[in-house]
Order: sequence, then structure tokens, then C-alpha cells
Amino acid sequence: MKPIDIPVVPLGPGSQPDDGDAFEFMEMPRGMFQHEIVSLPEPENIGKLPAARQLLQALHQGISDYRCGQPPVHLGMNHLTAEENSLINQILGEGEVSITVERGETRLQIQESVLTGLWRIQTRAAADGHLLDDAIEIADIPAAVREHSFSGDRAVDTDPATLPAGVQNSPALLVEIADAIAAFRPGRPAHVINLTLLPLTPEDLLALGERLGVGPTTLLSRGYGNCRIGATAKDNVWWIKYFNSQDVLILNTIEITAIPEVALAAQEDIDDSAERLGEITAMYG
Repeated sequence: MKPIDIPVVPLGPGSQPDDGDAFEFMEMPRGMFQHEIVSLPEPENIGKLPAARQLLQALHQGISDYRCGQPPVHLGMNHLTAEENSLINQILGEGEVSITVERGETRLQIQESVLTGLWRIQTRAAADGHLLDDAIEIADIPAAVREHSFSGDRAVDTDPATLPAGVQNSPALLVEIADAIAAFRPGRPAHVINLTLLPLTPEDLLALGERLGVGPTTLLSRGYGNCRIGATAKDNVWWIKYFNSQDVLILNTIEITAIPEVALAAQEDIDDSAERLGEITAMYG
């Protein structure tokens, strides 16, 4: 029989040439934001702090009655002692959403509690950060976000002649945004422009940023990655960027709407907060 000519190929470690390229693993996600476990005070501790106890009862009543879209319920905290303030901080904790609203000489620093729908709102002097007012609001979104995010500027410069060299799609996008602003009516669905799906040059993004401007309100929602929401200087125009856990931009959108849906607390979550707060207040009689 004729021999079969099959070349012998060595196998195993060291049998293949070393081309100098080391295998690299993809970087794994860095984890998601997690609430810290809230350590509730002992009943005898809150019994000595009547103002804090009354505030908790008012919060429970307010959030139990609240429905999304209603005017926020505002409860002041300036009358609390340092010990009472510390106890309220201990119970409410810190949630996923942080908001800043610039208002001339003052800045609002807003932090969601671990109970969705309860927002801690501190008004500080913009110059030195001095605390001017301290309060809690019950709302799907704090009133300041609705009232102070825009200044009435609806005019978008759509003149392509003054745009920088290198732009491609930003002239058409500016016209679309201007039309959406003119067509905006409260209650209408948001007009969403997905920039991630469009071929945009760096000059396009720069032109959009310059023509839309920067507004006074910024929201940061932390979860598995981050969602950063910024008001522009044009009425009802928001720029929303979604980042994964490695801080890589995965979705970039512009929305023309009163408040982006992603920023609003859901009624189901507020109802859950009311139930949880009811359990907490029941512990203290």
C-alpha cells in the first residue's frame, strides 16, 4: 500500500511560535451603586426628640397621600436640633439620585433618600456654601427642577453659515430641535434624538453644545453605571448621557420634554416608600 503523507505537527505548550502578544482579559464591570444599610435608632432615643418624631409622622402622612404629578409637599427642617437632624439623616439615608440647581447667588443641593419620593433639599450660598435653608420634599421630582431649570429661551440659532468647518449632521439636528421646541406642549410624549445612532463628528457635538448652551440643573442617577441629565439653556431641552460601570458612554440622547421620564419617581416606588416609612414610624409609637 502507498504510504499516506500526513505531516507531523507538534502540539502542546511551547510547540507554537511566540509572537509576543499576551492574551488580555476584558476589564470587568466595577460593580453597581448599592444603598448603605440604614441603621435605625432605638425607640427610646427618638422618644426624647419630639420634633423629629413629629416630622416622621408628617412625612408618612404626606407620602401616603401623594400621587405623581401633584404639587410637592414641603416640610421644613430648620427648627430641628443638631441631634434631631442627625437622627433624620440616619433614618432617611442616601439614595441614587443627586441634583444641583444653580439659582444666581444660591445653589440648591438635592439628594434623594433611600425612600423614593423623599428628597432632602438644602439651599446654600453660591459664594461660600453657607447653609440658608434645609427641608424635605415629597415629590416625583423636586419643585425646583420644574421651576428653575429653564429661563424662557426658546430661540435656537440654526444658521449653518456660522457653524465651524467639519460639521456634518448638526445643522439638520439644530433645525429638528428648533421645530420640536416650537411644537412642545405639556403632556405630549418626549421628542427624543438618539445621537448614538448618528454619524457625528467632534465638530458636530461641539456645535450642538455651543448652540444649545448649559442650563442651571444637573441630575446624576447612580446605579449599574451612571445616567447624567443636564438641562440646556433652551426651554425643555435636556441632554442625557448613559455610562456603563466602566464610565464608557453607551447612549447619548437629546430630549425635548418638560422632565425626562428617567428622572421621575414612579408611583409604585413611592407607594413602597410609604409602606416602609409606615413600618418605621410604627416602631416609635
